[in-house]
Amino acid sequence: MKIFVLLTLLGTLVSIQAKAQVFDVSYKNDAPTRTFLLAAKHPQAVVLLFPGGSGVLRLQDDGSTTNTHTFVRSIELWAQYGIDAVLVDTPYGLGNGRNNSRSTRDHQQRILNVVKYYKEKLNIPIWLFGHSMGTVSVSEFANSGLEQQQMISGVIIAGTYRTVSMDGDGKLPVLAIHHIHDGCSSTPKSASEAVIKDRPKDSRSQLILIDGGMSTGEECLSLAHHGFNQNETELIKDAADFILHE
Repeated sequence: MKIFVLLTLLGTLVSIQAKAQVFDVSYKNDAPTRTFLLAAKHPQAVVLLFPGGSGVLRLQDDGSTTNTHTFVRSIELWAQYGIDAVLVDTPYGLGNGRNNSRSTRDHQQRILNVVKYYKEKLNIPIWLFGHSMGTVSVSEFANSGLEQQQMISGVIIAGTYRTVSMDGDGKLPVLAIHHIHDGCSSTPKSASEAVIKDRPKDSRSQLILIDGGMSTGEECLSLAHHGFNQNETELIKDAADFILHE
């Protein structure tokens, strides 16, 4: 089965290692939140993936998308570690920079609904992974209170947006990953460094810096170093190691 328009050459690998399904998570009387699950054979955890930019993937009924986001390019890499991977779409654009709506009640409620859905469906540890503006989505969720924190096992942020912070009182494990040559002015390396520096001493936290790869096009887009272009294997391995070695 061809899971993604841009990843058709990986169809055989995906069909052997994982099972792919689209699930629409209901939201009040509004459009549902579409998700795409690539399930590992014997999953030990599930990671919910929140892309940057507007957050819109336009996932089709078969899970296909023309979006070139980092999480789309690397979705098939999680199964080898025994981790289910879920792309989380949004029916409406979430904006960028100061005009984003990722901290609004509606967006955060959608995240909560998705977390509850997969917690009930899979009954395995849930991790949130946000990239770029997606780091706002996951950090705001983790900062929302004890109820939200107790529903997840940890948070991963990559290419961290400059305003992101994590509640210093929280004990959730937090991993920050940044490309040392990320040239996007909205996601300086110092943003990831600050999040980890401010974590409680007795909490599990780590900063990983990635080098190499290739940067193409605009510096804040997904095919630049900001999007870990040609560093996808290292990005997912680092995240998977942190998830599995608590």
